[in-house]
Amino acid sequence: MKRRKFFTLTSTFTGGALLLPDFLMAYGRSRSLVKGNECLVFIQLNGGNDGLNTFIPVTDPLYYELRPKVAIAKEEALAAAKGMAWHPSLKGLAQIQQQGHLSVIQNVGYPQPDRSHFRSREIWQTASASDEYLNEGWLGRYLDLQCKDHQPTAGVNVDGGDNLSLRGLEPNSITLKNPNSFKLSRTDSEPVKLSSNPQLDFVRKIASSVTEGSGAIQEALERAPEGPTYAKNELARNLNWIARLIKGHLNTKVYYTSLGGFDTHNNQLGKHRYQLKQLNDAVYSFYNDLRDAKLLESVTVVIFSEFGRRAADNGGGTDHGKAAPMFIIGGKTQSSVLGPNPDLTDLDAGDVRHKIDFRSVYAALLQEKLGFDPQKIGISQKPLQGLFG
Repeated sequence: MKRRKFFTLTSTFTGGALLLPDFLMAYGRSRSLVKGNECLVFIQLNGGNDGLNTFIPVTDPLYYELRPKVAIAKEEALAAAKGMAWHPSLKGLAQIQQQGHLSVIQNVGYPQPDRSHFRSREIWQTASASDEYLNEGWLGRYLDLQCKDHQPTAGVNVDGGDNLSLRGLEPNSITLKNPNSFKLSRTDSEPVKLSSNPQLDFVRKIASSVTEGSGAIQEALERAPEGPTYAKNELARNLNWIARLIKGHLNTKVYYTSLGGFDTHNNQLGKHRYQLKQLNDAVYSFYNDLRDAKLLESVTVVIFSEFGRRAADNGGGTDHGKAAPMFIIGGKTQSSVLGPNPDLTDLDAGDVRHKIDFRSVYAALLQEKLGFDPQKIGISQKPLQGLFG
């Protein structure tokens, strides 16, 4: 059996505490991936978040003409700058921006955009072109090149399912639902012995690395100091786990989690308000935790969705669109608004036209935060300038 075939046949482990469907934890662990203590935390908003109702062009009359049913009133929005304002549920994000720790990147997308959730998410997670299909994620390819040996906890996804972004040729990342319940003990203290069967050896190494990864995570949780009380929602719980692993000095460069429920075709005003409130409360808890721990400069939080929504409403909601804003918190971001406001006079078949390629944002993260050349993993776009100080 080939290794890739073995990956596809493996489902879950330890009753859902550790998910191992595509990138099983690997054997071996190195002490350092890159110089410094920088790490990235990705929050993926699944379903296609409505960017126009998140960071709102309140001074543009076309916004209200196109959205008579779902537009956010100017007097309700939280003023930002340059004619833009935050959704009223995002008070925490507005405060983070005012405190100089949040940047907004406007009109982010890619050429020849796809309105399919599955395909657009795949493009974002692999950093591929619209007509290109890749088996490995962009972060998985980064970890393949950056890890000298297999590293069980080089990337950590705290979520209910695995993430294509972290999939590589080598298994250097894990998916955890509850790190506290991921406790394994080794019954055989003898080192893994090689046999004449390489596939059997591979399975044995996987079993050994599961134990090793469990040990590293539990050690990090034990080292982590007590933190503040977080908001009461699932995303906040996931970010709390991530904060504890960061504060516990787990040797991880990439963390990932997600929040679903952004496919707002109908009843958008109430649904979107609720989802943004969850996002706001979770991120603001995480931000305060990192700031109090004096880790905000070394942790960069990236918030994005697979696409935005259409410029015009459909009577009760909005349909699948194209470009939307990205948000960057911490990591010495310049706290600016990069790119022009959405141009509602120049739409792309009814959608906000993309002005900034998401891969240029990835390139900036790799180059400026992780000291890595993005061209080595096939990202040819130039790094976005002005994002970090």
